[in-house]
Amino acid sequence: MAKKFPIVAKHPERICWGCDKYCPADSLACGNGSERTQHPAELFGEDWQEWGLDAKQDLSPAVDQISAEESE
Repeated sequence: MAKKFPIVAKHPERICWGCDKYCPADSLACGNGSERTQHPAELFGEDWQEWGLDAKQDLSPAVDQISAEESE
C-alpha cells in the first residue's frame, strides 16, 4: 500500500520524494538516481496543488466563446 503523500512537508529538503520509501536525502535506497527527488513545493512553490492538471479552472469564458462561434 502506498504511503500518503504530504501536501505540506515540514522539512522537504531532508527527504527524497522519488518513491514510497521517502528515504533521507543521503540514503537513496531505491537506486532511482544519484540525487534526491524534490517535493513539489520545492519545485513549484507552496501553492503547487492549486494549479496543474487537477486545478479547478473557470472555463466559462472559453465555453461562452465556443458557443458564440457555433452560433455564427
